[in-house]
Amino acid sequence: MAEPTALEGKSAVLEGLGAHPAVKALMAWNAGALEDAKFHRGELTMTIAREQIRAACEAIKKAGYNFFEDLTAVDWFPSSPRFQLSYQILSHALKQYVRLRVMVDEADPAVDSITPVWPAADFYEREVFDLFGVRFEGHPNLRRIMMPDDWQGHPLRKDYPVEGYR
Repeated sequence: MAEPTALEGKSAVLEGLGAHPAVKALMAWNAGALEDAKFHRGELTMTIAREQIRAACEAIKKAGYNFFEDLTAVDWFPSSPRFQLSYQILSHALKQYVRLRVMVDEADPAVDSITPVWPAADFYEREVFDLFGVRFEGHPNLRRIMMPDDWQGHPLRKDYPVEGYR
């Protein structure tokens, strides 16, 4: 009997995606970092282990995904993990997008910064830090970008008071 491949060890959702360049690149680099993937309406979303996001970005950059386009966050309060970070990345050569998704727990809302891979992520990470309170470890200048420095709390969290803290 043949040894199972790393892809066969993943969920049934990954079936049929093994030929996609981004999936192949991540599976070749570290199959354990890819927690899930789904292809829906022409878009690939891959869920990456929180502690592996920077290295996963390096792996897909080597696979031809050369342009960091966007980073945003979603607060799934009261669910756990609470925060979802979504990184939108483009390959000009392949003419396709890929979305990397990372789930972050409220108890330790921190993830590695991807600015060493794509310096353009700088202001996007600062915005997520400011509005959601997710820290980006290794960021060169992590400070508020929209709210005043003395502002209390993070206004896009779902448990933030509508009229602010008084």
